[in-house]
Amino acid sequence: MAVSKSWSNKQQDNYDQENRKKSEPLIPGLPDEISELCLLHLPYPYQSLVRAVSSSWNRAITDPAFLISKRSLSLSLPYLFVFAFHKSTARMQWQALDPRSGRWFRLPSMPCPKAVCPPGFACSSIPRQGQLYVLGGMRSDTETSMQTTIVYTTSTNKWSIAASMMTPRSFFAAGSVNGKIIAVGASGAGYNDSITSVECYDPENDTWECVAKMRIGLARYDSAVIGSKMYVTEGWTWPFLFSPRGGVYDQENDTWQEMKDGMKEGWTGVSVVLGDRLFVISEHGDCPMKVYIPDHDAWQYVGGDRFPREEMQRPFAVSGVDGKIYVVSSGLNVAIGRVFEGQNGGCSAQWEVVAAPNAFHDFSPSSCQVLYA
Repeated sequence: MAVSKSWSNKQQDNYDQENRKKSEPLIPGLPDEISELCLLHLPYPYQSLVRAVSSSWNRAITDPAFLISKRSLSLSLPYLFVFAFHKSTARMQWQALDPRSGRWFRLPSMPCPKAVCPPGFACSSIPRQGQLYVLGGMRSDTETSMQTTIVYTTSTNKWSIAASMMTPRSFFAAGSVNGKIIAVGASGAGYNDSITSVECYDPENDTWECVAKMRIGLARYDSAVIGSKMYVTEGWTWPFLFSPRGGVYDQENDTWQEMKDGMKEGWTGVSVVLGDRLFVISEHGDCPMKVYIPDHDAWQYVGGDRFPREEMQRPFAVSGVDGKIYVVSSGLNVAIGRVFEGQNGGCSAQWEVVAAPNAFHDFSPSSCQVLYA
């Protein structure tokens, strides 16, 4: 009986202690409603860091209703997430830039093998959900492609492993279409017919499924998503012996079509989409920016400021949101272009450069994504 009573007292003590923790105010002297509003205004990445302050803060911030409130109050702000690697050692890291302050934050290490080829990964995101997806990749020690799906979530500042792709892939294209992730093609040793395969990831169910195959295999990939369509091209590659090829995936009908001639002929750089407009930052000459005019199947140069070529050295990684284009260059300098609509379907741009810290001078960008956090 004494043992039973002792155990019962211990359970009661634990219960009382837990209740006391739950009844603790979030911020002493303030109603919890006001305290929660204060926590909602904490910027990324501090919300995930302050979970360690107290159990009550941890419960508040991890509550799904907290994230819903943050989105409904439009408190989530765009941050630029850059996947970079050291040019000589291939050492990788993810960095997040707050464009408003120019401050950089380093993300936790990505859970993957150490010996990998950074350009072999494909990256995509669902910006409003604050989720970043890193797919596939190639192991540099065995030269074999991988099929992993790695997910970063801004609200927790953590990586997680999701369901693996059905096919190992490296050096391929990926895009977000209507809240789902599309993985297109593959290349590398050991791949023949699989280069035309395409699959689709459903984040809600954590499942991959095969969708319509590409009609042709491409030599190199750039891609863009406009509405429910994903445009994939190999672009111009040296020594320009063959015209580039391209295809268009229609998710609603699960079909592939040929890309229009004017679109694929003028796709001479890395692409970015703002709204329903497709832009390209040229990889040649002074890196002029062009916008695609669908009604004429033609490209038109963007007016306004000249692209800041002196501060921006190739290679480039590009992303865009809310009327702004973010171009990350070697050394992780960032050019931010604000785009304005002009007449006859044209556009103009104003550019500013956010210089990266000197510690980044040997890093090269592989991908960049804009996420709300």
